[in-house]
Amino acid sequence: MASPEDLHIEITPEVLLKAYACGIFPMAERADDPALYWIEPRERGVLPFDGFHVPRSLARIVRRDDYEVRVDENFDAVIAACAEPAPGRRQTWINGQIRRLYQGLFERGHAHTVEIWRDGRLVGGLYGVHLGAAFFGESMFHRERDMSKVALVHLVARLRSGGFMLLDAQFVTDHLRQFGAVEIPRPDYHRRLEAAVRESADFYRLPTSTSSDSVLQLVSQTS
Repeated sequence: MASPEDLHIEITPEVLLKAYACGIFPMAERADDPALYWIEPRERGVLPFDGFHVPRSLARIVRRDDYEVRVDENFDAVIAACAEPAPGRRQTWINGQIRRLYQGLFERGHAHTVEIWRDGRLVGGLYGVHLGAAFFGESMFHRERDMSKVALVHLVARLRSGGFMLLDAQFVTDHLRQFGAVEIPRPDYHRRLEAAVRESADFYRLPTSTSSDSVLQLVSQTS
């Protein structure tokens, strides 16, 4: 884990995209630590589209009509919510520089959000990076139970509809394992990454108004 400062690299959104294309990404130790570090896991977490699993209890929540899904409406609010302390997570790796860099990617069309709103309140969501036909999930949050999971289901439907080839989860957690996340060796990941970034995909192909049943059907399809 090398610090970009140690390597005398000024990180810009353009440098960040080149890093993603090479399989590395930055993190900070804490929100109040200005330093960033390059990360390249030996085992990479991915969410295979063909193996994505939606638990029955979550499918019932996805089918409810008491929430609204929006994309790319308020990137700053989403990344700020992801940086908030949460139960079991007193520290966050999202510092000020991370927020500025990813806001820059968003302004260039290379970062996106999936947002869950209820009664005018942002209650859950996620953000990530789009490069070619690869999507790199960065962070998610919920202010109401299961709303980050609902956002993930809608993300996968959107990526499948848009022709994405790779959904990078970076690390596999128990939270992601329930959806079918797996770890793959670094060389295997690089092969998949290289193939994906050479292609193109459309994040906006799936209409936001798509019915919840259609979303669930789409994420359950196998190629």
